[in-house]
Amino acid sequence: MTTEAEWLLSPGAIRRQCGALFDLGLAGELEHFTVHLDRMPACAGEVVKTIRSNYPDLNVPPHARWRHFVISGKNHWASHSLVYASDPRERVRVECELAILSVLLDAGAGAAWSYRDPATGTRYARSEGLALASLNMFVGGSFDPCNATALRSITAAQLAEGFQVSDENPLEGLAGRAALITALGEIVASRPDVFGENGRLGGIADFLIDLAAPDLEAEQILITLLDVLGPIWPGTPQLEGRSLGDCWPHPQAPGSGFVPFHKLSQWLSYSLLEPLERAGVAVTGLDALTGLAEYRNGGLFLDSGVLELKVADPGPVPPQNPLVVEWRALTIALLDRVADVVRAELGKSASEMPLASVLEGGTWATGRRLAQANRRGGTPPIEIVSTGTVF
Repeated sequence: MTTEAEWLLSPGAIRRQCGALFDLGLAGELEHFTVHLDRMPACAGEVVKTIRSNYPDLNVPPHARWRHFVISGKNHWASHSLVYASDPRERVRVECELAILSVLLDAGAGAAWSYRDPATGTRYARSEGLALASLNMFVGGSFDPCNATALRSITAAQLAEGFQVSDENPLEGLAGRAALITALGEIVASRPDVFGENGRLGGIADFLIDLAAPDLEAEQILITLLDVLGPIWPGTPQLEGRSLGDCWPHPQAPGSGFVPFHKLSQWLSYSLLEPLERAGVAVTGLDALTGLAEYRNGGLFLDSGVLELKVADPGPVPPQNPLVVEWRALTIALLDRVADVVRAELGKSASEMPLASVLEGGTWATGRRLAQANRRGGTPPIEIVSTGTVF
């Protein structure tokens, strides 16, 4: 029998609990937001415009960390010799290691930070800057993902050097990022069933490949990550002795009162798809995963008027604040709905353009575009206090 905690660590729980708050929003019973579904066609039209501009052939890849390694037409990851491992199994191990480390380091950077590419001198901010910095640290040996002890010894000072942090170039959530990597090292060392007797991060690739019989459900990837990585998330709620990770209480949520999102774990699941598929694993059931409850997707619905804040300026709010929980829950529910409208506009089925592709094509890029048009520096419409572990 599935316990409440086990259920909350599943994609089905994400849609159920977020859907409950969405229904309250439609009924006008939420404290912080009003929902205007009549503005959905205009919102979807903006997403369609972005997709046609970025992917005119409508062949849209899934939303994954790999997209951020492609900057100004150059695939920075593909230029490294690690890509060309003679053993396909070794390549998938290395790529899973890079994806996990880079995603865990990808929480919001803040508007004041940027990364200077040592090769070109060009500066990149936010997701591209974080991606390139983490990639350069990875290939430069700052991490030794084969060695759990090395991961456990990562310090905030080491990350600060890799991310080029200074008083003039501050990065939000630096200590939280370091804590995630050291906690990851502890997990790699303590779970030989997943990472192998030698304690290698890339051992999770072997574990997932062995689960395929012969196909691998996308939901299995997420559930594995939520089970294995659950203990690394600091300061998150506990239920029945288990860490719930990116799952937060809301006074109007049904059942136990928690609303799960698992944003980083879901994005990591999307980011492991391509390495696993290159290794010959057929990943199915992709739309069992949900959209990502983060500020670009959420900003899309605020900036397009589908969502309206009842208080004009709530000020900086932490991730566990009920206002943020509402915003993220409504975002999850609306992403499913905007995807249906976008596919209809483009003449695509759900199998031809899964939700992961709508996110990439897509809602995330449109959220960023509207933010840049509406606010100096492209900042989110709601200021969230970054811990380096959620967004």
